[in-house]
Amino acid sequence: MWRDVFVTLREFPTFVGQAIIQPFSTLFVFGVLLNSAGYVDGDYSSVLLPGILALNGFLGGMQNTALPLVVDFSYTREIEDRLLSPISLRWVAAEKILFGTVYGVVAAAVMTPVGLSLLGLSWSATQIGLALVIAALGSLAGAAIGLVLGTSVPSDKVDVMFTLVLMPMLFTGSTQFPLSALDEVRWFQVICGANPLSYASEGIRAVTAADGEHVSLTVSLLVLVGSIALFGTLGIRGFLRRAQS
Repeated sequence: MWRDVFVTLREFPTFVGQAIIQPFSTLFVFGVLLNSAGYVDGDYSSVLLPGILALNGFLGGMQNTALPLVVDFSYTREIEDRLLSPISLRWVAAEKILFGTVYGVVAAAVMTPVGLSLLGLSWSATQIGLALVIAALGSLAGAAIGLVLGTSVPSDKVDVMFTLVLMPMLFTGSTQFPLSALDEVRWFQVICGANPLSYASEGIRAVTAADGEHVSLTVSLLVLVGSIALFGTLGIRGFLRRAQS
């Protein structure tokens, strides 16, 4: 764990760039430009920012668990040094999930003041704290899914993983719209409802814009916890299989 943190701190400017540039661009285009041009309602910012924070945490957790594992198992074989540690292999897998989660939480936390300032929103300290707690659950779910992907996708299929998994998750995670607003497009609502990211987005909306449209906070929390348990179990099993092969 310390080694992963140490390497990330050495590359901190790169981390900040990854955590801010893409979400900042999304917020600027959808929350500022389209709002100024009159294409979206002024209240849209309160819908968009929670989704972007959830996305930042979720993808941060997923990518920084999956991609290093693909590289470690396929090219550098660095994972072998960790497998020789005098601890259970399950703890090595758990560390991968934990580090991905920490990465995602920090990414969401870094983006929070930037997004609030850019969109001119004001959240109380309690709202920010609750939003980051839900972002942490979303990051943990993303990291668990990342462990599944990182132990099941061969190195020569990484580009396919981005195309077939990450991009669809990005656009079906209810990050730019409330899940309940899709009642007229039922088939797409069902697809979005199967994406754990949707419940991280909806959960943050529930604690920051309680008067707006959102899924019940209780439902969001239950789905996130269930996703963490399911994908965490599958991911650890996949890690053990790869480590012992």
